[in-house]
Amino acid sequence: MSGTIHWDDFMRVDLRVGRVISAEPFAAARRAAYVLHVDFGPDIGVRKSSAQVTAHYTPESLVGRLVVGVVNFPPKQIGPLMSECLVTGFHDADGHVRLCIPDGDVAPGTRLL
Repeated sequence: MSGTIHWDDFMRVDLRVGRVISAEPFAAARRAAYVLHVDFGPDIGVRKSSAQVTAHYTPESLVGRLVVGVVNFPPKQIGPLMSECLVTGFHDADGHVRLCIPDGDVAPGTRLL
């Protein structure tokens, strides 16, 4: 477990619900990944991300799915892609990523509290 943080530290991480509007294989990635376009609602808009979720998801199964993403990291160059958010997930027993998702329908852009 990491050290204790304060509430203000947690609130600095802007975690929002987004809806995947497109997903395609990221051919230039070193490890199997998809390029996701995620709609975080009218205030934030659509952001791109590289996601290593190919073990459990197909591009078709991702489109329309709600995800949780960090939207206030600085953009990060990943090969030819400028990643604009971090889609969150958990490693399963085999080391593959399972997405962190809301339990029900939540409007894109809703902040995690």
